[in-house]
Amino acid sequence: MRAVFVLSSLLVVLFSSVPCSAGSGKSPSKNDFVKYEYIDEYDIEKLNSILANDLKQFTKEQTNFSPARYAVKLYKVTYATVIPEKGNRRTVASGLVAVPQTGGDRFDVVSYQHGTVFSKTEVPSSPEQSAETRLVLASFAAQGYVVVAADYIGKGVSTEPDSYLVKDSTAQACFDMLYAAKAVCAELGVGLGKLFLSGWSQGSYSTLVFLKKLEASGVPVTALGVASTPNDLYLSLERWLNAKSPQDVNWLVGVTLLILGSYENYYGPQSLRSDAIRPEYLATARKLYGNSISWEAAEKELPLYSKDFVQEKFAELGAIAGGGFFAKLQENIAYCWRFKTTTRFYYGKIDEVVPPYVATLPVEYQRAIGGAESRAVYAGDRANHRGTFVFGLSDQVEWFRSLQRE
Repeated sequence: MRAVFVLSSLLVVLFSSVPCSAGSGKSPSKNDFVKYEYIDEYDIEKLNSILANDLKQFTKEQTNFSPARYAVKLYKVTYATVIPEKGNRRTVASGLVAVPQTGGDRFDVVSYQHGTVFSKTEVPSSPEQSAETRLVLASFAAQGYVVVAADYIGKGVSTEPDSYLVKDSTAQACFDMLYAAKAVCAELGVGLGKLFLSGWSQGSYSTLVFLKKLEASGVPVTALGVASTPNDLYLSLERWLNAKSPQDVNWLVGVTLLILGSYENYYGPQSLRSDAIRPEYLATARKLYGNSISWEAAEKELPLYSKDFVQEKFAELGAIAGGGFFAKLQENIAYCWRFKTTTRFYYGKIDEVVPPYVATLPVEYQRAIGGAESRAVYAGDRANHRGTFVFGLSDQVEWFRSLQRE
């Protein structure tokens, strides 16, 4: 294992002069900002197997991907970040850096933000436990991109509560992961070129709030592609609580549960879950959010619909969103600024989590305020949540490639 030593607060400014251990093999000291370790190498045969076999297990949708061109080396990265909602308290997070083995030493970058998971380990830094991550690696890294992917605060090695859909902590974790990845790549002798952003579901929301932080910091982004994006958290949750749909899946209750848990921990009040959740489900909700039981165990004890999961008087508070939890959801809408970056929003007709009218909200908004080009891209009549993801992934590989040449 090799380590990179740098101060968190100076990383952005001093990146060009990052000190490093240059492969000394010494164990990291307690003051390390970034440490990384080699995980594995996916050869071309394994990457093509992912596109053939993992893809079939992931979704029934037929999507064509280009065969893998390069083997990929994988590195788990642990890095320091801060929690803005807690007065910028320092903490530690983790993520993945994947480097294609092309024989070259400079690559464009795809920063990928992952979707909802109910455990701490189904994350990019544990790719064998994340089919989503493996598909991303077989799509982007195998075509010659360095892939960077944060686990988020509360997942991976993090000992913090899950920061699920918490706006500033999510953006900060992704931002610091990108610069930690740059430091790791510098030690590996890898130069980085254009930056592309991608994400799915929760990860699409993460990608948008990350984009805002990058643009505000003057970091250029070549393009962004996101699939099934819950752009408006208030609208999404209100729909789940008040308008049942035949397409609803039971794990929407789990998503509601995660939002309530994370907002209680990062925004308060500390009585949010007990005020919101029906008493008979509260213990299970706390266990699942705290990672002490699996989703498979929790779903047996939870109702099918979010409307039946929360107390009626709590759901009624969302009608005017005059304060508290529902006002915070409105405050955390992901797309309400003028984009500088070209974007694509992928949506599917039968997406059981993010319907088309939510997934495409930023497109007309950006046109109305003179933002950068933004397109809604239809994944098809049979595209559900996972089908929209794989369609978007395939399209982005070709789209990003066309922009590399510009």
